[in-house]
Amino acid sequence: MKSRLVMIGNGMAGVSFVEQLLKLNPNRYQITIIGAEPHPNYNRIMLSSVLAGDATMQDIVLNDWSWYEQNGITLHTGQTVTEVNTTEQVVVTREGLSLPYDELVLAIGSLPFMLPLPGADKEGVIAFRDIKDCETMIETAKNYRKAIVIGGGLLGIEAARGLLNLGMEVSVVHIFKYLMERQLDDTASRLLQEELERQGMKFLLEQQSDSILGEDRVKGLRFKDGTEEEADLIVMAVGIRPNVQLAKDAGIEVNRGIVVNDYMQTSIPNVYSVGECAEHRGMVYGLVAPLYEQGAILAKKLAGVDSEGYQGSVLSTKLKVSGVNVFSAGDFADAPGTKALRVQDDLDGVYKKVVFKEGKVVGSVLFGDTSEGSRMFALIRSGEDFSGREKEVLFGAGGGGKPASTADLVATMSLDEIVCGCNGVTKETIVEAITEKGCVSVQEIKACTKASGSCGGCKPLVEAILLNTVGADQVVAAKEGICSCTAHTRDEVVASIKEMHLTTTKEVMHVLEWSNPEGCSKCRPAINYYLGMIYPEDHEDEPESRFVNERNHANIQKDGTFSVVPRIYGGVTTPEDLKRIATVAEKYEVPLVKITGGQRIDLLGVKKEDLPNVWKELDMPSGYAYGKSLRTVKTCVGNTFCRFGTQDAIKMGIDMEKRFERLNTPHKVKLAVSGCPRNCAEATIKDLGVVAIDGGWEIYVAGNGGTRVRAADLLTKVKTEEEVLEWTGAYLQYYRETANFGERTSEWSVRVGLDTIKAALSEQSERDALVERIDKTLGLTKDPWQQIIESDELRKAFDALTGPVAPEAAAAGEPGA
Repeated sequence: MKSRLVMIGNGMAGVSFVEQLLKLNPNRYQITIIGAEPHPNYNRIMLSSVLAGDATMQDIVLNDWSWYEQNGITLHTGQTVTEVNTTEQVVVTREGLSLPYDELVLAIGSLPFMLPLPGADKEGVIAFRDIKDCETMIETAKNYRKAIVIGGGLLGIEAARGLLNLGMEVSVVHIFKYLMERQLDDTASRLLQEELERQGMKFLLEQQSDSILGEDRVKGLRFKDGTEEEADLIVMAVGIRPNVQLAKDAGIEVNRGIVVNDYMQTSIPNVYSVGECAEHRGMVYGLVAPLYEQGAILAKKLAGVDSEGYQGSVLSTKLKVSGVNVFSAGDFADAPGTKALRVQDDLDGVYKKVVFKEGKVVGSVLFGDTSEGSRMFALIRSGEDFSGREKEVLFGAGGGGKPASTADLVATMSLDEIVCGCNGVTKETIVEAITEKGCVSVQEIKACTKASGSCGGCKPLVEAILLNTVGADQVVAAKEGICSCTAHTRDEVVASIKEMHLTTTKEVMHVLEWSNPEGCSKCRPAINYYLGMIYPEDHEDEPESRFVNERNHANIQKDGTFSVVPRIYGGVTTPEDLKRIATVAEKYEVPLVKITGGQRIDLLGVKKEDLPNVWKELDMPSGYAYGKSLRTVKTCVGNTFCRFGTQDAIKMGIDMEKRFERLNTPHKVKLAVSGCPRNCAEATIKDLGVVAIDGGWEIYVAGNGGTRVRAADLLTKVKTEEEVLEWTGAYLQYYRETANFGERTSEWSVRVGLDTIKAALSEQSERDALVERIDKTLGLTKDPWQQIIESDELRKAFDALTGPVAPEAAAAGEPGA
């Protein structure tokens, strides 16, 4: 007869152990798993994606119900174990189960730490730990507007990001002076904070909570310094503590966690422990990779396979925090006896730090570009001595070249090294999927092993392992859908809309069989755009499918107020316009009036309920500084005043802006006109820039002056202003029709190729057709500010009681000048 293996806990660490055990010795045990939640094993790391609407509950399930059945595992969900009798070797649940065991595994995880503040028992004060917490947050966001997250660690930031996406104003309270202090140094933390503030988060750092305000339901949070912050929801994400009470009551040795030896054995025979509840050599681990390593050791132990035992783990974290890639590993603090090599590129938002001790890499922090994370982790584990050649780690041999490639790293990785930290997938598992199961694409490897199936940060490494194993000629390019809701690509979606004349987002999702019938924050805006681009006359724009800035026709700021940028054609204004702007700013107590980089005026700090009146009294068109559309046309004075000017740049810029204003595009579009080759309007780093030359104009395209600077390419030279408008219209329409939603012209041009763009615009008939289509679209546009001013129904959305909506500025693109 098979031995009876009972595992208490149905989480990621425990089920990973069971998976490894089944691979090593599938017939040795009759396995029973007891889980407190009413769900199969799911990826707790992805809860924030569920909150954000980017994933459903089904998307984050790691082992569905059928997996347990197929492997002969008895699963009891919704059962809480109340007693472990180690003498009789029986487990008892509150619900009445009594299960005998031969081997028992405690994988009972950890509990969220709730601050013992006065008022912590009020309605609306929760943790962020499981699906139930997610459901509470989603329901709360339907009726309330202000949330506070206590805790500026990873969990707190992910909770805040989810609440933003749900439509709440969010403040993050943190007792330390910088965020994620356990995973990042102060520089990386500052860069992360700046990015998150751009996304709409507000931070209250170095604040100590004192008490929670309100009667039955939370109304706010008071701090030790006497200040207060309003809140309808308080999420505590201040840490976790090992769940040890059950073991303690059973007479098992506990300290901070359940004490285990190198083979994950507790102080009681036949009882083992893995995961966040276990304490090994004085260490309790909260990151998933070490827990998977523990599970692999325990699997070998119970399968009868020899091993050296668990030796502890070098901690590494490779994450995507609210869309920002971060990595840290080892001892990255500037401790005595260490030296650090740092690279910081504020233009591209990249920061790299490597810490050395006695010539060896002992720690690393990467921000923005984490492609070298696996290599850094391998160097820390290898203990290679770089004395006298430390710069090679980041710059390659001689300090001026490139470091070792990902392919080189893959070749030297050990088979037991974890590649996918989210799902505990080793290099060996991936190689087996390729060599034994015939996987020839990253998608197939993901389906087979779950590697790269969560945050996606390990995808480059998985690709490299695939190439290293089978060679480039055997790899099949994977087709990836526009989001996780569908396998359909952008081109397939657009083709289906045209062929079947689909006219609404719901219809597209239904006909094309979206896995998530409601879609997500990635696909809904994309489909809405494609429908409007294809059927400008028939499609009725769907505001609910747009990002928050576009729904409110203003850029939301980190404090929940908005910025208003009226249209100033070509950067040219009048005394009358300036007087109105000043009068409005004074009347509505606008805290900041700023000249933008795009030669416009930004009124920052406008309350949501004041927006319609501000627009009305400005009596100026919307500048679309919030939308995926034409933002601005920057000009120099040209030959109107400048002695170097060769053409009238001001008139050209004004004509272009009036011609193409209100045009919806896949991403924001910025234009510029310089009156001579001195290029004072910076036309050669714009989406489309025009530079005056003797006898004509040069048209440059696909430039970018943002975080990824790109010099524009010369598209063509023309002689007249009419030709400038014609080529601009044709180019913008070709971009509208062929770019992916959310793709800047600089990225689109690289993807499709400048030669392809030139070929598409080379024939007069092709340009005429494109111009005709863009004219049809432009002829149907209306100024959104004016529409809201004239409609009582539309104005209701701006009533004070509705409050601001989710600051999804990151998804909508950074505020534009």
